[in-house]
Amino acid sequence: MADPSTGPPADLNKLSFWMPGNYVRTVRRTSESYQACKDIMACMKDRAHVERQYVDQLSEWSTKWKSITDNRPLYGSLMRAWQCFFSSTERLSALHSSISQTLVSEDGERIRAWQKETFPRKMFCGFRETYNLETAFSRAQKPWVKRLKKLDKARAAYHKSCQREQNAQEKENQAKRNANLSESKLSKIQQMREKATEERNKAHDRYEKVLEDVTGFAPRYMEEMESVFDQSQEEERKRISFLKQTFLSIHRHLDITNNESIKAVYSELHHTLLSVSEQDDLRWWKNHHGPGMPTDWPKLEEWSPPVKKQKPAKKSKPQRGTEEKAVMIGGVRVRALYNYVGEEPDELSFKAGEEFLKVEEEDDQGWCWGVKEGGVEGFYPANYVLPVQARHET
Repeated sequence: MADPSTGPPADLNKLSFWMPGNYVRTVRRTSESYQACKDIMACMKDRAHVERQYVDQLSEWSTKWKSITDNRPLYGSLMRAWQCFFSSTERLSALHSSISQTLVSEDGERIRAWQKETFPRKMFCGFRETYNLETAFSRAQKPWVKRLKKLDKARAAYHKSCQREQNAQEKENQAKRNANLSESKLSKIQQMREKATEERNKAHDRYEKVLEDVTGFAPRYMEEMESVFDQSQEEERKRISFLKQTFLSIHRHLDITNNESIKAVYSELHHTLLSVSEQDDLRWWKNHHGPGMPTDWPKLEEWSPPVKKQKPAKKSKPQRGTEEKAVMIGGVRVRALYNYVGEEPDELSFKAGEEFLKVEEEDDQGWCWGVKEGGVEGFYPANYVLPVQARHET
């Protein structure tokens, strides 16, 4: 501690930790740390909301442009490259959704649990740590404050006696210059000045004695105050250490540059983009929509007599009742692509668009067995129909 008589300027001295009551800034640090934890949780909650909004925007963008892309005249490797942007976006959305959840459920809950454990409260006294520090600092500073008050009182008395002595000296000097002043009055004035000097010397001695007591007590005061301060510093060190690890954890969650999933997404996207091949796409178009398409050029066709279609042996119709119901349940609903008129009694006739049930799989000659509504059944060519797709309610 600096010597009070040669210490820093008064304005700085008033702010010093060693001055009475200035330890309150250290005591207040506990409640400020508690508030900082709340602010950090609120901050990360807002960041999680930003991540969630980004996920929604990515999904909205991907959905919009996927539907547009499906109706655009791109094809081949170029179409696959365009579509890869959407598949990579879906994976990015999942990653940012995970970041959003982690910031709240993992980092936020971690801070909340630590805050509850680190800042216990004392009934009617706020935080227990604040109460303990306030009590310890106050106890350590109490005798010092008493000595400072005595020192201030002794200094004021000394300065006042100096002022009185100065006034008496000036009065004596004036009296000596006054030739008309009697010897008795001059003697009386000189006695008053001597008395003021004597009182000033006594006040100076008292002031020095009190100052000596203050200076002698200073080491003990500093030791006790630093002991309490060190306790506060240790608690603050633990808080700083925890929040440092928390910030590093948040950084790991937010830093997607080192995320292997992100690397894989962009690596695959880059590979797909590099695989765009002008020659392959042009060849595909030529073979599917250009001169590379196969065609039957006109040529002489010799006449040949028609060959009678071969069909399996005629089947007997199932009996009405439970057997027919089993056939209906086990069948596959098909729709006719073309009109067909049965040439034999055991063949089924139908029109394009008509639907009925296929109750037997196609045989090796391309015929199936079908049943129309009303129980009409028979053979029909398998390539004249297609299965009816299941209808979904809207």
